[in-house]
Amino acid sequence: MLREIGGQLLIARVYRAVRSSPLVDDVIVATDSPEIVEVCRQNGWRAQMTSLAHRSGTERVHEVSDTVPADVYVNVQGDEPLARAEHIAALLEVLENPAAQMATLKTPCGPSDINNPNAVKVVTDAAGRALYFSRATVPYDRDGAGSRHFKHLGFYAYRKTALDSFVALPESMLERSERLEQLRFLENGIPIYVGETAYDTVGVDTEEDLRRVEEILRGY
Repeated sequence: MLREIGGQLLIARVYRAVRSSPLVDDVIVATDSPEIVEVCRQNGWRAQMTSLAHRSGTERVHEVSDTVPADVYVNVQGDEPLARAEHIAALLEVLENPAAQMATLKTPCGPSDINNPNAVKVVTDAAGRALYFSRATVPYDRDGAGSRHFKHLGFYAYRKTALDSFVALPESMLERSERLEQLRFLENGIPIYVGETAYDTVGVDTEEDLRRVEEILRGY
């Protein structure tokens, strides 16, 4: 999070992108890193130290939700330097549906990501609810009919009830198998509504990801 990317700290680029949304009332950097908290303090950004025991971003957001009241909590992970205000708008548009307790995003899957296990795919029903998330290639195009594939983007928006439900449930079998936290919701019958965006992102988990994002930023 403290590596430079395109002339800015990665965490700074993400923070400023989220802050640019006119739809959010506040932005909090939730972290278990004293170094990141110090960077936030130096820049005048609000930060909250959270437990070292959290295994997922959803658990970390839940801890914040216990002390910060809000109608909706938006989770933008700190390794998403291509985040933009349009992602926030797409998430919150999904939650205009009062039946939706949780929202996330998808974008058309590029050819290089269809068989890439690091690019999570999502399949949705006719009402826009997620049927499944997988690192495998879903749907499988058995007859070569040209199935559409969608990449899942790791942006989430939750109502408080969804966060409380998540932490009250044990890690699920599918979540453990795919290492995808959102499957805990689906395996327990909690629907996830999925919005679509034209703006793809690259999460920075490796040096290769960092170089890829730098190339994208040079092209802006």
